[in-house]
Amino acid sequence: MSRVITFGEIMLRLAPNGYYRFFQNDQMQATFGGGEANVAVSLANYGEDAAFVTKVPAHAIGQGAVSSLRALGVDTSLVVRGGDRLGIYYLEKGASQRGSVCIYDRAHSAIQEAKPEDFDWDNIFEGADWFHFTGITPALGPNLVEICRQACECAQKHGVKVSCDLNYRGKLWTRDQARAAMSELCKYVNVCISNEEDAKDVFGIEAEGSDITGGKLNKDGYKSVAKQLADKFGFEKVAITLRTSISANDNDWAGMLYDGKDCCFSKEYHLHIVDRVGGGDSFGGGLIYALLHGMTPQQTIEFAVAASALKHSIEGDFNRVTVQEVQKLAGGDASGRVQR
Repeated sequence: MSRVITFGEIMLRLAPNGYYRFFQNDQMQATFGGGEANVAVSLANYGEDAAFVTKVPAHAIGQGAVSSLRALGVDTSLVVRGGDRLGIYYLEKGASQRGSVCIYDRAHSAIQEAKPEDFDWDNIFEGADWFHFTGITPALGPNLVEICRQACECAQKHGVKVSCDLNYRGKLWTRDQARAAMSELCKYVNVCISNEEDAKDVFGIEAEGSDITGGKLNKDGYKSVAKQLADKFGFEKVAITLRTSISANDNDWAGMLYDGKDCCFSKEYHLHIVDRVGGGDSFGGGLIYALLHGMTPQQTIEFAVAASALKHSIEGDFNRVTVQEVQKLAGGDASGRVQR
């Protein structure tokens, strides 16, 4: 069993029931989620020792977020208490040609106002094997850029592998801000995770011959993207998710892994989506698990993509699947037949 540390923000998610639009009726479902927390849940479900680090307010809503993770086996002993509020995001699920809508209400959250002295990274990384964060966390403010830098520096000092999902969010910072911060943080990263847009938005590296909105992806172009990222920052591995969006409900989903020399692509899945939020995080969780368990590059990308394909069938941010379920799909059984 490996020990994995993830660091970021967990938020309250408020969403209308089913495919209702905001305030089409008077009810919303309340759950919790956040990029790095979602990765920790995946790894805990796979039997790993996964700990999530954040700062939440010391009141019932903050405790609700912590309890949601603890119930799924995530180590929450390193969570810092303080601040006044937990961030919120509102999600309206899209359908057919109507895209999903995400509205953030996370200003002045406990983690956004955290200070570097809130986190004892030497203690946090004691006995750790892996550290994961995303580009969402430093986007919360200059203080979080510095906290992430200190975390990465300490992880490197402790011999801990570092992974980062670029996860550009235009509602949180500009491309110039993202490029400046992530160029510094990526110096510490061993494994970079991206998608068809993030590399372009953050570093201006674009896959030639691809039309994301038109549903056209050029695999050769993504080989070039991965190589450019690895050459620029010295990444050991670059993993890229490949999504062809047919509609809000139907996507084709695959992935690519570059190991510094060779690229391998997963099989492609046709997804009929229940909930796509957390899809990239479930890919990251599957990728980390496969790498920690010494899978071959092809096995690694197949496991990560299968894990993420399953997440698209599950309501909420968290990927509630087992290693056995992922292996079954990765091995070719996509029938969806009843298990008896």
